[in-house]
Amino acid sequence: MTNLEKSQPTDLPSWVEFLSRTDIPVLKQTAREMLHLQQDEDALSARGLSAIIIQDPMMTFRLLRYAQTHQHKSQSRDLVTVEQALLMMGMTTFFKDLPPQPLVQDLLKTNLTAQTHLLKLIHRAHRAARFAADWATLLYDMQAEEVYIATLLHDLAEMLLLCFCPDNMNKIYAMQLADKALRSHDAQQAVLGFKLSDLQRELDNASHLPPLLSLLIQDGDSSDRRVKNVSLAVNLARHSARGWDDAALPDDYRDIAELLRVDVEKVMRIVGANPASN
Repeated sequence: MTNLEKSQPTDLPSWVEFLSRTDIPVLKQTAREMLHLQQDEDALSARGLSAIIIQDPMMTFRLLRYAQTHQHKSQSRDLVTVEQALLMMGMTTFFKDLPPQPLVQDLLKTNLTAQTHLLKLIHRAHRAARFAADWATLLYDMQAEEVYIATLLHDLAEMLLLCFCPDNMNKIYAMQLADKALRSHDAQQAVLGFKLSDLQRELDNASHLPPLLSLLIQDGDSSDRRVKNVSLAVNLARHSARGWDDAALPDDYRDIAELLRVDVEKVMRIVGANPASN
C-alpha cells in the first residue's frame, strides 16, 4: 500500500468528501497539449481547447464542475458541454483557475498496473461515448454531445479510485480475472466496502454537476430514452472490450435493437460487431 493510500478514507461518505475537495488529476498528454495551445495565440480558441479537454474525462469533469459552481447571475441554463463552459468562463479564467495539475502519470509512477487499467478504462469510455453519440443521432437527438459527455463521465469514480486507491482497485481486477463469474459490484463491495456506482452517484451530487448530466449518468432501469442510450453504450463497450464473442453481447444487441427500433442484425452492423474476427 502506498503512503497516499494509508492516509485515505475507507467508507463511502469520506471518499465522497475526499474526492470533492481534492485536486482531480489529468493526463500528461492533456497538460502538454493545453500548454502548446496556450502558447499559440493564433490557434487558441474555445473549440480547439474543448477538443483537447474532451479527450480527458477527468479534465472534462473538472471544467464542468467549476462551471456549475461559478455560474454567472445572468446565466439562464446549465452548461453541459465543454465548449459552452469555456465560452462562458473565458480563456483567461480557465488557464488561471484550472491548471492541468496534478498529473495521473505522477500519481501512478510506481504503479504501472493501475496506470494501464486506467488508460484502458478511458479508452473504453471513449468507445462508449462514441456509441452513445451515434445512437443519439439515429434517434434524432439534437443534443448528442450532451449524451457523449454523460457517457464519457459514467465511470469517473472508477477512474479516480485507480488514481487514489490503485492497490485496492488492482485487487478488484485480479479477483475478477481469477473468477469470471464474480460480479463487479460484489468484488467492489468486498474490497472497498461500497459499490463504485454508489460512489459515482454521490460524487455527482456533491460536485453539483448539471442535473441533466447527473440524470443521464445514472444506472438502473429508466424509461428515459437518453438514460437508456448511455447505459446501453457503457454495457456494449465493457462487454465488447473482452472480444466480440463475449456471452453478454447478444443481450446487449437485443436491448439496443429495442432502443433504436431496428433488428439485431442491423445493430451488429451499426456497432461494427465481428464475432468471426475473434
